[in-house]
Amino acid sequence: MNEAKPSFWKRDGVQSIIAALLCILIGLIIGYIVMLFINPAHAWEGLLTILENFFTFGSPAAQLKYFGSTLVKTAPLLLCALSIQFCYKVGLFNIGAAGQYVAGAGMCLYAALAWQLPWYLCLLLALVAGTVMGLLVGVLKAYCNVNEVISGIMLNWIGLYAVNMLLTQVKEVASPYTLVISSVNPSALLPTLGLDALFSKNQYVTIAIPLSILIAVLIWFIQRKTVLGYELQATGFNKDAAKYCGMKEKRNIILTLSIGGALAGVGAAFLYLTGFEQWSCTQSSVPAMGFNGIAATFLGGLDPFGTIFASYFIQHITSGGAFLDKAFFPSQITDLITSIIIYLCGFVLFFKMQMAKHHAAKRKPPKEPKPTVSDSVQSAKGSEA
Repeated sequence: MNEAKPSFWKRDGVQSIIAALLCILIGLIIGYIVMLFINPAHAWEGLLTILENFFTFGSPAAQLKYFGSTLVKTAPLLLCALSIQFCYKVGLFNIGAAGQYVAGAGMCLYAALAWQLPWYLCLLLALVAGTVMGLLVGVLKAYCNVNEVISGIMLNWIGLYAVNMLLTQVKEVASPYTLVISSVNPSALLPTLGLDALFSKNQYVTIAIPLSILIAVLIWFIQRKTVLGYELQATGFNKDAAKYCGMKEKRNIILTLSIGGALAGVGAAFLYLTGFEQWSCTQSSVPAMGFNGIAATFLGGLDPFGTIFASYFIQHITSGGAFLDKAFFPSQITDLITSIIIYLCGFVLFFKMQMAKHHAAKRKPPKEPKPTVSDSVQSAKGSEA
């Protein structure tokens, strides 16, 4: 017999969406309260500005152009989120995605500016650089039992300063920023395939956006529909049991972190090979993209499709913070709201448990009344007869 399908509100996907929306709502409310303390007269206006983002422009053409710019930065964020999501499904917390992102950025920029390579080779080298960084974490985890969080954090900083030193060879003379790709090697820019025309001739809108969505679909397919995905997740549940079943648990750990590194490395190429940003060779902090991926993947319910929408939302409010009036609020207010949402993502499971308990209580059958003395007498008479 086929098992009865759970009701709409009891489905895991529906509960994940509701839990994510609760996180967003509570995060926005707390952010609004903080804004009230800073400047109560303009708090509501400031919150609306963050949420509106490019809609603050009156011209539809300007709205389309800045919407395209938001999507440009969503693509690398989505890849970082998928990197963390893929590893987390195997029981690994890939906090080293930030360092893998840095390695990908350094390799693709150096290949584009120093070696004058075309975009597809630069993209491939970024993938290799991210893979190598993830591979190091995986080998340390599999063979030395070094926690991936510790090794990942250490490699984040090693990667940052190594890339700073590497890219000083291709930076502008009187500036800390790298050379402009469009001026030095236009062939290294990702092709637009006409997508720029859809967003008011925004030259930074490239194939990175549809490719990032296709990669999310591919990750979903691997995890849900392939033997490899099953083995990787089984290793995450219990590596000893996986080993007993004949699975190569060490290989699976290394492979998982390598794939996670590759995703983050490609994410960096999806941003820097558009020409949207230049790398600053004097920066002393790891780019936030890798850490914002943590928020996006947990807000997306650890699901590749949910991560797509969560990544856009995180980038939407981050970009919206740039339109705040700096005379009233610091631009870091959006970082605060994002941080609160990240913190609340830890309660997603709690919210889902509460919803499950609520529906279980509603469907609980009524208790049968306890037998009274008269019922016992009647039962005894019936048995005598």
